[in-house]
Amino acid sequence: MMSPVIAKKKTPAPAAPKPAAEIHWITSIDELQAKMRQNPKKVYMDVYTGWCGWCKKMDATTFRNPDLIKYMNNNFYAVRLDAERKDTIHFQGKDYYYNPQFKANTFAVELMKGQMSYPTAIIMMENFQPGTQVIAGYMEVKQIEPLLTYFGDNVNKHQPWDVYLKSYKPIWDHGEAQDMTAPPHASPDSPLR
Repeated sequence: MMSPVIAKKKTPAPAAPKPAAEIHWITSIDELQAKMRQNPKKVYMDVYTGWCGWCKKMDATTFRNPDLIKYMNNNFYAVRLDAERKDTIHFQGKDYYYNPQFKANTFAVELMKGQMSYPTAIIMMENFQPGTQVIAGYMEVKQIEPLLTYFGDNVNKHQPWDVYLKSYKPIWDHGEAQDMTAPPHASPDSPLR
């Protein structure tokens, strides 16, 4: 009599962790400050309003790119700031409040130097050191990729923006043909000028 063959169940190999499906947005400035004390990183702040169509488009397209999501989550604290929020914001020992003249919180007004335009990207250095950059306007992935990598990879510490941009080779999947000729609008002290 033959003994039955017992098949061993194979244990499947553990699956590789899936990349994050979305940016880990922080909406509390208090939480941002606490995280910065624990682990200093640069900050990417998306300043938006509830009525801004271009803000919604950027959220639905640009901020859905898997390469951007991974890079943002690894290299920045990503912060969403509703410019029109009416509560008091406590930041770096100062209180900010809603200002009806600007129809915005004074925190957004100060960061944007009074140039209220949405969406606006604010890039802050580690520990909120000097060097904050203000970039106004909607950005596609092909426009935001060099901006994020310029700061996220610390290239800004040793190379001027225009030199970096001339030699930049995109590596993210943009889902469309490359056209780097139309940079987003920038403030006069932005690396994009």
